[in-house]
Amino acid sequence: MKPTNTDDPSYFHKVVDCQWACPAHTPVPEYIRLIAEKRYTDAYMINWHSNVFPGILGRTCDRPCEPACRRGRIEEQPVAICRLKRVAADYKSDIRDRIPEVPKKKNGKHIALIGAGPAALTVARDLLPLGYEITLFERDAVSGGAMRTQIPRFRLPIEVLNEELNYVLDMGVNCRFGEEITSMKSVMSEGYDAIFIGTGAPLGKWLDLPGHSDAADNIHTGIEWLANVAFEHVTSIGKKVIVLGGGNTAMDCCRTSKRIGGKDVSVVVRSGFDDMKASPWEIEDAIAEDIPILNFHVPKRYIVENGKLVAMEFEKVRKEVDENGRRQLIPTGEEPAIIPCDDVICAIGQENSFPWIERDLGIEFDKWEVPVLNKATYQSTHENVFFGGDAAFGPDNIITAVAHGHDAAVSIHMSCEGQDINRRPDPLTNLSSQKMGIHQWSYDNDISADFRFAVPHADKEQTLNDINVEVELGFDEQLALNETQRCLNCDVQTVFTDKLCIECDACVDICPTDCITFTQNSEESELRLDMLSPAENTEQDLYVSGTLTTGRIMAKNEDLCLHCGLCAERCPTNAWDMHKYLFNTAKAQDSCQS
Repeated sequence: MKPTNTDDPSYFHKVVDCQWACPAHTPVPEYIRLIAEKRYTDAYMINWHSNVFPGILGRTCDRPCEPACRRGRIEEQPVAICRLKRVAADYKSDIRDRIPEVPKKKNGKHIALIGAGPAALTVARDLLPLGYEITLFERDAVSGGAMRTQIPRFRLPIEVLNEELNYVLDMGVNCRFGEEITSMKSVMSEGYDAIFIGTGAPLGKWLDLPGHSDAADNIHTGIEWLANVAFEHVTSIGKKVIVLGGGNTAMDCCRTSKRIGGKDVSVVVRSGFDDMKASPWEIEDAIAEDIPILNFHVPKRYIVENGKLVAMEFEKVRKEVDENGRRQLIPTGEEPAIIPCDDVICAIGQENSFPWIERDLGIEFDKWEVPVLNKATYQSTHENVFFGGDAAFGPDNIITAVAHGHDAAVSIHMSCEGQDINRRPDPLTNLSSQKMGIHQWSYDNDISADFRFAVPHADKEQTLNDINVEVELGFDEQLALNETQRCLNCDVQTVFTDKLCIECDACVDICPTDCITFTQNSEESELRLDMLSPAENTEQDLYVSGTLTTGRIMAKNEDLCLHCGLCAERCPTNAWDMHKYLFNTAKAQDSCQS
């Protein structure tokens, strides 16, 4: 193998697994260390620059960072990254003096944003400091999009939501709330330099089974029902409720039902428990509120008596996997399950909807009515129209929408500057030694052996009787400190200088995971197997040195490294050193630099 090119910004970035997995690439270990130092506002601002909504995401994020967390390789539970993000938001001071200034003199460019969800607000946040005039269209009377309409207040308090939305809106967005767009041609006729569409995936799916027409008044689609609850158009539901679906929307629907009148609430899912799409913690919270989940039940019909919905019929199935590895649901032959109900909520998916975009504008859609986009720039087939969030590629999550917004803002800025938007700006990186003495480092590598700390919850009797009472209380400062000590600091990299190595193997002896090997060079597939601990995860690169004095090379299994620094402490020649690697994706302000 060739020596590893550590100058490639993606190499060490990929080793910081949590940051690599985050769609917005938030510098996770960096803000966790700041929380440990009680520098909550600094930790919040690192998040704010990267993911825009730390307080919201600290409560609602889908946490793609946590399954990637290196801590999960040495014990069952990763670091509670998401809930530590909330700590930064809960304990920060006033940040308004840290928000970028918006110039009074504009740059002459005017951008329209359609939809006031996380993607569009991220575009606004990135472009306003560059002098753009931003006009935001939103059919509702308030901003937030799905963050407001699809996340219940017992998970996301209204004051937290409004605070972080207003940080962006107060930068100077021209808000046209309560204005539903019915014609893209009409918007384009206003002469905007670019248009960003972030209208989400607003159509909920429902099941048109026998009995539907007779029971339609008591059959609801999940996202629309949650929106009606959020805006207080719906304040009650029947005592017996069936929620169809196994995703996060279903969990929100069943838990909301329990708070507005539902006494006997059940979640019914076609698939098995392990195949449910809901986040494990969302399922746990529903079960903790005594909501049963019935798996392998396929809905067959709504049962109506005397014009009233009284039950649903389900076929019981089992899962089998065919020779091609595809899942099949096979009827068990048992008697159908009849489940009584007063209301049914269908939380079985959602989809895009663009009836307001005329099809003669040069904006192309595929056969699923999803816009045809450049996946790097978010530009549509019309050079001045961009998409992001769920409107771009279908339903996803808040942090992905934020990432789309950042990238689209870069594209819009480059386009308005006459630049080639396909030539993306490089990320901002910094690699600096942490050495302070022979065996002293400027970071704490005394990692806690504690298991993951549980987030305290409010009393169930209280939360089930008030839809606005937040269930999770968050970490206090001591619990937060304890949890930060579980982080392995995987952004502090082991950097090897081959010309200093005397091949004493001291690093090999001290390494607790046997991730360092001195051996003969070979092809990657062979080298991976020849290491002291075989490098079986091919998604993580090997760190390979140049040829050493004896003709051997150093090969390090990055997948197993705990970033403990013992190799650098033991090395007598400083061939190993610990360098902190900071990586930030380029934002609009970083593009178009000569």
